[in-house]
Amino acid sequence: MHSLRSSFLSPVCPRHGRDFNGGVATGRFSNGRLVTDFISEGFGLPSSVPAYLDAASCTIDQLAMGVSFASGGTGLDDLTADIRNVIPVRQQLEYFREYKERLTVAKGVSEADEIIAGALYYFSIGNNDIGVNYFLLPQRRAQFSPPEYAAFLVGIAGAAVREVYHLGGRKIQLTGILPVGCVPAMRTVNLHRPGECMEDFNQFALLFNAELRETANKLNGELSEAHVVYSDMYSLVSTIIANPLKYGFENGAQGCCGTGLIEVSFLCVLDEPLTCEDTDKYVFFDSVHPTERKLVKC
Repeated sequence: MHSLRSSFLSPVCPRHGRDFNGGVATGRFSNGRLVTDFISEGFGLPSSVPAYLDAASCTIDQLAMGVSFASGGTGLDDLTADIRNVIPVRQQLEYFREYKERLTVAKGVSEADEIIAGALYYFSIGNNDIGVNYFLLPQRRAQFSPPEYAAFLVGIAGAAVREVYHLGGRKIQLTGILPVGCVPAMRTVNLHRPGECMEDFNQFALLFNAELRETANKLNGELSEAHVVYSDMYSLVSTIIANPLKYGFENGAQGCCGTGLIEVSFLCVLDEPLTCEDTDKYVFFDSVHPTERKLVKC
């Protein structure tokens, strides 16, 4: 499995990875594993997917079984990546191109092409374009209406899929974005209805997801032998957040880490004494990212 996604590499924080095998920080924005890790394990592959930028610690045979080109905090919009000084999608695609060249040298053209064509390419990106960029900063709002910005983002996603296809990828999953307005951080900054979801964020997420689903269908018709699948996470996560007790959680409005309201990534360590003991009771680990148990439930 080859993974192109946004929420994978992060600043190393001791709290992130506390429930990962060995209890070490891995660059994941979670207390444990991510969706791509579980997908890999489900395919009978390793239970965690290595990062391409950590390739020095992996053999080419290990990377051939799955690799992530992701960068935590990025988005489809280059401006979103610039805000956090992280790796934009276009650079992630360049790393994929470089990876294919390395694979070809090691395995030969025929086997490398077979590996590339047989892999699953998993895109999960766009949450930061909405939650960090469009609503919190003025530049894109001055340029685009919400429908225009959603179309702009989905256009970039479509171009990325075409790039993967032209490099040999055929099985591609486009994952819709979450109810961004309901993550603890957004509830915290809701000045009009403190503690409740930011519905304008969620409406934008639904608009984006509808555009992304339509684009996936169009790409299937456009790209010969491609299998582009849209995956809806919005409804599933919304259901869990609305009724956490039904799914075995005790808290769907706050994160486990720090105060559970605003801390993300390395900021969690500043409030380490406040971090919860049992992450399984929480839908979110920090104020934005889910716990491993929530991912398992999904």
